[in-house]
Amino acid sequence: MKCRINILGFLSLLALIAVLGWQTDNTGLYGFFGFAYYIRYFWVMPDEFFRQNMQKAASCAFMSQMISLVPFMFVCAYIYGAVKAVPMAFALSFAVSVLAFTGALTVLEWRERKGAVND
Repeated sequence: MKCRINILGFLSLLALIAVLGWQTDNTGLYGFFGFAYYIRYFWVMPDEFFRQNMQKAASCAFMSQMISLVPFMFVCAYIYGAVKAVPMAFALSFAVSVLAFTGALTVLEWRERKGAVND
């Protein structure tokens, strides 16, 4: 029997970056604790429908990052100046893409579970 591991669970390892926040007193790293949510995917067996949902969620996240980068660049240039605008805009668009991926995947899984109850 082949043991299939769900690689989405490895995103939970990014939560270890938040531990560096305690060591360096950088409170900006505490946001990485949110990646601990992905631990649950180690116990989900990836089938074809799960992979399709993951692809849909990743497409949504990619498009949201590309669309949000330009407005964030203008807003950050206005607020922080030209020097800090680029790293801040990329960080904000990354956060938007992670939230979009997590939200889309959660909604798709909820719809799948709701549809399975009706069968």
